Parts: sequence; C-alpha cells; structure tokens
Amino acid sequence: MKLRSLIYIVIAGSVITSTFSCTKLNEEFKGELEEGTSNVEPGALLITAYNSLNTPYQQEQRWVMQEVSTDAAMAPTRGGDWDDNGMHRAIHLHTWNADNGYMNNTFVSLGTAIYNAGNVLRYKPSAQQAAEARFIRALTMFDMLDLYGVVPIREGASLEDFRIAPEVLQPQAAIDYMVKDLTEIMNSLPENGPTEAYVANRNAAKVLLMKIHLNRGAFLNRQAPTFAAEDMNRVIALAKEITATGAYSVSAKGKYFDNFAPNNDVKSTENIYTLFNKNGERGGNVDRTWNTIAHYNMRPGGWNGWCTLSDYYDKFTDVDERRGIYYEYDADTTSNKSKKYHRQNVGFFAGQQYNWTTNQPLMARNPANAPLSFTREVTIRTSGATLETAGIRPMKYAFDYGVTGQRNNDWVVYRYSDVLLMQAEAILRGGTGAASDALDLVNDIRTNRGVTVFTTLTLDNLLDERARELYWEGWRRQDLIRFGKFLLAWQEKAADPDPKTLVYPIPSQQIAVNPNLVQNPGY
Repeated sequence: MKLRSLIYIVIAGSVITSTFSCTKLNEEFKGELEEGTSNVEPGALLITAYNSLNTPYQQEQRWVMQEVSTDAAMAPTRGGDWDDNGMHRAIHLHTWNADNGYMNNTFVSLGTAIYNAGNVLRYKPSAQQAAEARFIRALTMFDMLDLYGVVPIREGASLEDFRIAPEVLQPQAAIDYMVKDLTEIMNSLPENGPTEAYVANRNAAKVLLMKIHLNRGAFLNRQAPTFAAEDMNRVIALAKEITATGAYSVSAKGKYFDNFAPNNDVKSTENIYTLFNKNGERGGNVDRTWNTIAHYNMRPGGWNGWCTLSDYYDKFTDVDERRGIYYEYDADTTSNKSKKYHRQNVGFFAGQQYNWTTNQPLMARNPANAPLSFTREVTIRTSGATLETAGIRPMKYAFDYGVTGQRNNDWVVYRYSDVLLMQAEAILRGGTGAASDALDLVNDIRTNRGVTVFTTLTLDNLLDERARELYWEGWRRQDLIRFGKFLLAWQEKAADPDPKTLVYPIPSQQIAVNPNLVQNPGY
C-alpha cells in the first residue's frame, strides 16, 4: 500500500520545487519505496497502469476535452444544474483558460498513467509485461501531446529523485519517442483479436502508430497541417497489416451496437483495444455514458445533462442504424424486450420518450404535465419549460441491467472501422492507392450501416462519415483540427478569434511545480 500511495503522490510527474523540507520529503519517499522493493510484483503494477486509464477515458476528462469542445457534444447549464462555475460551457465555447478544472484534472490523470506505466519497467517485468506497459505509456503520451502540445515524462534519475523535474518533450521529440517505443515492443505484444481487446496487443500498437503518422503534421503545425507521403504510406501499410490478420470485420447490418454491448468482449468483431470492465473484478465508470444524458424519469434515471446539436444529428439519415435502433441484447431485463415493445434503446434519443415497463409516454419532472420529448433546439444556457427537454441525447453503450455496480461494457478505444477510415483518408491525402480504393473502404462500412453508398469520396464527406461512425468515441476534436475546421463557428459557438485554442493551455498548477513547463502561446 505504501508503494501505491507513492505513485499517486507524484501524479502527473509533478515535483515539489520549494526548498522547504524538500530533502527530508524525498528521503521519506525513497524510504517508503525501498521498504517494499524486494517483493514488488510487476504484474500488479501493470494492473495499476491499466486501471489509471479509466478516469481520463471513460466519458470523463479526456473525453470531455475531445468531444464537448466540438459540434458533437454540449454540456448546457440547465437552470442551476451543470453550471460548475462555467467549466463545461467554457469547453464548448472555446473560452477556457489555464485554470479551468478540466485542464488540470486531465493533465494529472494522463500524467499519472504515463508514470504508472513507466514504473512497471523498474521491477524486472517479463518481455510482454514491459511491452504492455510501454504501449500504455505511448497511448497516454499521444493524448497528452494532442491536448497540450507537450509531454512531461519521468525517466532515469527523475524516477528515483523527485527533486528532479520531469523532462518535457516537444512535439517532434514526443513523436520520435512514441514511434521508437511502439516499434521496439511490437513483437513482444500478443496478437489478440476482439475477444481479448482489453489487453494491449500488436494490432492496437499498429493503430496507435497509424494515428501518430496521420496526425504528425497537425501536431507540428496545427494551423496548417501537412501530410507527408511517407506518413500516409505508413498509415496505409499498417492498415493493410491489420486487415491481413483476418481477426476483424466491420459489424454486420444490425450489429453496430455489438461493439458497445455489455458483452462486447464476446460479440464485437471490430474492437481492437478496449478498457476492461467487469462486475466484481475491476473497471471504470462506464455508467457515465447513460447518466450524463438520461432524464431523471428514464430507466435508469440519469442526471439530465449532456446532448448533441441538431446540425450534427442531421448528418444521419433516418435509415442509418448508427442514429438509433431497438437493439436486442442479453443484459436487457426490461419489458421493452420481454413484452416486445421494442422502443429505441441505443443511439440518439430525440422526441417523445417512453416508459419501458408500461410502454406509456414519459412525462418531465418539472413541469410534471409536460411530455418528456427531447427537442432539437438547445442553448448553452437553458431555462423555463424546456429546461429538462432541450437537446438530443446520444447513448452508444447499451445499459447493463444484468448487474448492480460495475457494468460489464468494455470501453472502446480503437475499432476496425476507424482503421479503414484512416486508410481511406491517407489515400486521399496522397498515399499510395487509387481514389476508388478509398471509396470502396468507406462504402463497405456504409453498406453495413444500412445507408446508400457514396459515388465519390472527398475529404469533406469523409469527415462527415467519421462523425457518423465514431460519434462520442473521443475523436471529433482531433479530426476537426486535422481537417482544418476546429476554429469555425457552429451552433452556440462563434468562430474562434485566436488560433491558440488549437491546443489547450498548460494548467497553471503544473507550471507552478515543474520549471521545465512553459505556457502555450496566447494563454
């Protein structure tokens, strides 16, 4: 327990820089560490590293910064609810500053995961354990670089002496570091398929490399991203290697939500890397996918909060199964299934909602005589008669009614359809391959989603297809930056007057404790 405490004391690689009692504190930390080094189990430390991904990823910190900052998601203030000193509104409106709570909380969580992964390597792990830890480190370094433009990291002496401030990698150095790490560990990672996607694996490392190469030009120049042919060809080659394994296929018609089901570890044909959630064992708060959007009177009741914008919703046709369907699954114990009401239970909830026990229309709570009908219209501040009903509510993870406590839906990080969409994009951006090849890749996905095929593929309709396929999976901000659209106006958000918002500020608290950190321009 003392070792575990130490790990979290030094969250985000921060260091106590005050001279007051610094030596004594460091001696105490080292004493606690050395006390248990003889029986430190690297496997247990590896589980700690895996677990540290739960908070930033499962529709919380990283997710908010990647989705609520875009046209895909909004967290409106509803009367006195969801205000939090404007913290959520600022993310959507791009009016954040270095003291916004999401800045520091996400930085700390990602930094903790980077540290915990690196800590595994200190205790003679097996080759596979070391490879898994280095994958986790690269995964979280990638998001740290994407969000903040730099990556603080503890290695060598700074892991042993916390008076030494962690090194701060600039974009090119961080990219080189991740590519080297992932290349070196590739053959030590297992070749798992969808049923064991919660274990860091060879194909997950290839997806991460694809994302590094696809976004390299954006990380180096966010205002004017470039796409080198060698990067695009590497994306294409990695995608072909993943396809050639035969382990994955685009979900069949009617099976899109298998990827997010309570037993998605068994049913998905697409999931390449996920976060492990299992009742009675371990996991993260996947309940948030429901709680943040569901009204109090729905079953289960939620917090009546987040929504999407109608322009985003309108990207879907009414026959697109991704927009919402009745999805039959084992863990649904409601009358909606047993009595065959078959009301929509996944996707975008719009219009009148129904009680899944009685099949009667639900009513709002206040006023109680108002139908619970989610409206297209929503503002960043809502009040009055539409307080509870404003906004269309997306929910991808079918609720696990079969358990109390930790739900069993594994959280999806990488899917095969994303691999194909990245491959198509790399071809359009100058990589080897014909335009017809890219079109075929996208149309294979569209056919399985029940929508008509494209006759031509452009960067614009490819971006829209990524919006449809990957909604609320944590990629929208990154996509909009790469496609040059993040600074544009959309519903409830004016055009950004300053390109500084293409990267988030370094949290004030972190600059105060790490002299190697320099605030991003404009903040």
